[in-house]
Amino acid sequence: MPDAPAFSPQDPAWLAHRHVEGADAIRFIHVPRADRVSVPFLTDANLDERPGPHDLPVADCLAAFAPPAPRWLFHSAFCGSTMLAHAFDLPGIASSLSEPVLLNDVVGLRRRGAPPAQVARLADAALRALGRTWPGEEAVIVKPSNVANPLAELFMALRPEATAVFLFAPLETFLISVARKGLPCRLWVRELLEGYLREDYVALGFGTEDYFRQSDLQVAAVGWLAQHARFIGLAGRLGPARLRMLDADRMIADPAATVASVARHFGLALPGDGAGAIAGGRAFARHSKSGGAYSADERSADYAVARASYGEEIAAVLEWAARVAEGAGITLNPPADLCIQAV
Repeated sequence: MPDAPAFSPQDPAWLAHRHVEGADAIRFIHVPRADRVSVPFLTDANLDERPGPHDLPVADCLAAFAPPAPRWLFHSAFCGSTMLAHAFDLPGIASSLSEPVLLNDVVGLRRRGAPPAQVARLADAALRALGRTWPGEEAVIVKPSNVANPLAELFMALRPEATAVFLFAPLETFLISVARKGLPCRLWVRELLEGYLREDYVALGFGTEDYFRQSDLQVAAVGWLAQHARFIGLAGRLGPARLRMLDADRMIADPAATVASVARHFGLALPGDGAGAIAGGRAFARHSKSGGAYSADERSADYAVARASYGEEIAAVLEWAARVAEGAGITLNPPADLCIQAV
């Protein structure tokens, strides 16, 4: 393993990776740009062991790094968010960070009962450290894990000039994704909901014991509804100039229009037919997790197979979820004025 270059806090190749809670520090690891876009997520499992990690006190991060105005890509999961984040890694224009673990550490700090001021302090330091730009660029697109969605309001409050997109798969598409990914994904949606319940992020009228009686896809729908409700509410409060919602099916149907609309919302100037070039580029032509070639037609065919296999279960859960949404006052289709209209 080659040695890492000397640590430089201003060099964005040093990724702000973890919170070292006992030392009140942020750990930086050296991850060149090419390495970042070659993996789906910036997790230990994907980054392997890195030479020469460097810990910088949180207080020093707050002093050394200017407050950035990140562009946020929040998401519902299984909606092409990794693909869209990588599509916006554009040297000379913007860079992207896909699910940096440091933001999950902010979530962990809050779940362990840290006072709100302490959580906000770490979140502020994390945003400053993650928001460092490459020379000649002015924007960083940050795509958190959706584990961090309960902190979206805090992140936006810390940076009043920040803009965001909430990318979501329509509920049927989301449920098809969960079903076709098998048991590990069915377990994951339960784990996600458990975290959301601990964060008091779910307001659908269920008691704790009710979730034990729900099927995996019902639990998945509850998690989806909780996120959907929260982001519609947040978008309504912040206004469409700051936060807009984006339907993933529309993005897949017309990626060029989506890229152009998201770029405008983020204030990014794409050269020439930049949107068309990005939509026709590598990010939209490969599977964001495996890295193999994967077209929109292949995706549609895979989903059609899953719909045929699990259609009865999905239809029943969709009908149930519509009743739950109606009872909780949640619209399954966000108001048009809060949406990015990609097609």
